[in-house]
Amino acid sequence: STPKPPGAGKSSYDLIDPVALWAALNLPQGITFLDLGCGQGNYSLAAADLIGPRGLVYAVDLWEEGIAALKARAAREGRTNLEPLAAGADQVPLASGSVDVVLMATVLHDLVEAGTVTGALAEVARVIKAKGQLAIVEFHKIDGPPGPPRHIRLDPAEVEALVAPYGFVRQGIVNLGAYNYLITFVKKDGTP
Repeated sequence: STPKPPGAGKSSYDLIDPVALWAALNLPQGITFLDLGCGQGNYSLAAADLIGPRGLVYAVDLWEEGIAALKARAAREGRTNLEPLAAGADQVPLASGSVDVVLMATVLHDLVEAGTVTGALAEVARVIKAKGQLAIVEFHKIDGPPGPPRHIRLDPAEVEALVAPYGFVRQGIVNLGAYNYLITFVKKDGTP
């Protein structure tokens, strides 16, 4: 089996306030949603419930065992609107301009550490539609646990500095509890 990527198997979903997250994102029925770095798929499963049978959630992660388990669960539960894909964040197997909302839940700091953040954000900018939404969940820049060491945590200004060059304009920030926050961006029209 492949080695686990950093953070594989741990879920921040248990740490956040999911009601606050989904209220802030307010996902319409029938959209296409990408959970990039989906891990166990907790966010993907919740999103699939919210967007309904006409929508589609792509759950993408390098962690092949996690993706296989999520595929099996989707099949077992008859979830036709959830498509788990084993792939790196810098090689997303989706068409350009095909996704309404991209979620990166406690993934960005791992990509920065791994040195793959520029490739990943270029891919996000490629697959997201104009005026699409990029939603990023990260850990407050405080001492843990839970969460990664403070020196690799990203505050909202650092997140914005990473994503702005790819044509994303900050929308807002929502506190998701003691450990995490959500920062949202909109893809400008006319950016690659």
